[in-house]
Amino acid sequence: MGKRQDFARQEARAPTRTCAATRSERPVDDLIRFVAGPGDAIVPDLAHKLPGRGVWVTADRQSVDKAVRGGAFAKSLKRKVMASVELPATVERLLAERAIAALALANKAGLVVTGFDKVDTLLERGEAATLVHALEAAAGGRDKLDRKHAAIAAAAGRQARIIVLFTIDEMGLALGRANVVHAALRTGGAAERFAREANRLSRYRSGVPLTLAGAGTIARAGPPGDDVG
Repeated sequence: MGKRQDFARQEARAPTRTCAATRSERPVDDLIRFVAGPGDAIVPDLAHKLPGRGVWVTADRQSVDKAVRGGAFAKSLKRKVMASVELPATVERLLAERAIAALALANKAGLVVTGFDKVDTLLERGEAATLVHALEAAAGGRDKLDRKHAAIAAAAGRQARIIVLFTIDEMGLALGRANVVHAALRTGGAAERFAREANRLSRYRSGVPLTLAGAGTIARAGPPGDDVG
């Protein structure tokens, strides 16, 4: 209960902005910033570093699409700008690239193991903070590792994080090896960054707000319909 109260207090102190599409006020972490770039074309500023007045939109594809089709960017900036109908797809691609890059950095930091047996061994040692499965992974193998991860995390009083967002080819690109179906990340700063980027991508695709999961529960980032069980 204490952790949830601390989280609620931190969220209350977090800076907020108004979503240009829905007009609801949200914490900055729940939004995507956009600016007018060269030629007055609207571009996403996922790192919040680009110069110029920002337009903030709820961080899911439906809201970005609504902002484009409803002229929200021009209304917010009070001038004519160009927001491509491809902007929602562009944001998704950039979020995916950031997540893949974060996974690659975690791998360079020595925090990633791959292969069913090596992942299983890391779980047995209680050293796996996050599981990552390829979208093509067989349900049987995923389920076995997920259940073990959940049980060990529950015994340790921590969250079991499971990410199912990337294809075998995408995981192979990030990790520099072929046919990566299962991976696990040890605890570390680079691993935490990857988890944050993966959660951003998952929320953008599914529209499901991020929640604070309690100790021993499964927090799964995955495509729509990828139910937790």
